[in-house]
Amino acid sequence: MRNKVTMQEIADLVGVSKFAVSRALSSKPGVSPHTKETILKAAGQLGYFAAGEPARTSIEVRPTQQHTVSGSIVILFPNIRYQNRDSVYWGPVFEGITNRLDQEKLDIVTLTEPTTDKMFSLLNPDAIKGIITVGSISTQILLDIGRLNIPVTMVDHEDPAFQCDTVFADNWSGMRKLMTKLISKGYRKFQFVGSIKDAPSYYERWIAFKTTLEEHDIELKQDPLLISPEAVDIYMMMPKLSLAELPEVFVCAHDTNAGFLVDELRKRGFDTPVDCVVTGFDNTNETHPILATVDVNKELLGIRAVDQMIWRIMNPDSAYERKLIAGELVVREQYSKPSAN
Repeated sequence: MRNKVTMQEIADLVGVSKFAVSRALSSKPGVSPHTKETILKAAGQLGYFAAGEPARTSIEVRPTQQHTVSGSIVILFPNIRYQNRDSVYWGPVFEGITNRLDQEKLDIVTLTEPTTDKMFSLLNPDAIKGIITVGSISTQILLDIGRLNIPVTMVDHEDPAFQCDTVFADNWSGMRKLMTKLISKGYRKFQFVGSIKDAPSYYERWIAFKTTLEEHDIELKQDPLLISPEAVDIYMMMPKLSLAELPEVFVCAHDTNAGFLVDELRKRGFDTPVDCVVTGFDNTNETHPILATVDVNKELLGIRAVDQMIWRIMNPDSAYERKLIAGELVVREQYSKPSAN
């Protein structure tokens, strides 16, 4: 039997008092939102929210073809400025979800992540068959959703405090392909750019970036500022960055960052690709000289999230799944650094 996780263990992991852990887990005031989120995630990592070891029973797996699921599916967006249906990344994901739901004749309810739990108290679990979350949803909201006992599928996000099906781009393989291509072209000096704790996908890309360099015996002298939380806003971060020695390649966590970085380098008098090259991920920027990116089929992410949701509704007792959608490497040779072969 699994040992019960104590509040002291959580407190020791986070580096806060047991009192703070108690307040956070009971949703009482007295801790900051950031500390509360950190405590909840740590509790999830330790298995605090797990309900014990499930009994091993045989499960009949039902196909999704000719399914009889009907009702409404909630599409939940985070309350974050750049993660919405107008985004060049999230817009196609949303279209994939809604188009597939239309095909399956399922009703759609679109919500933005509430700041309180009042909105969820208005939802009728009998009418809502499932919830598809798009992007980063706070741990507290996910725990509130969990109390509704409704199937959930997350797109491009996961949380140790909340177990459910997830659908991701294959960030590891995509970044590995990109880095292998750059190394084959003769590049050896790299800097990763992007807040690696801002999203699970960015962290996966960072790990694949580092691992590929290690496999090719290439030393990484990473500037910590470029992967810190400050790297969320390139425009605010760049004045603090020393550019006395440029890398050959700035490997950005995503295309939006890559475009911002090119603009800021130009302001500092640097020319890409003459002085250095810049790469991205997601293939959402065609206006800047970005040497390479990984084309993520964003609409397919949404489609597969709906397929997984239908499958989950029909197979509620099966183990949770993590779906990966492969991306295609895109290299624009015209943006190569002239001295690289």
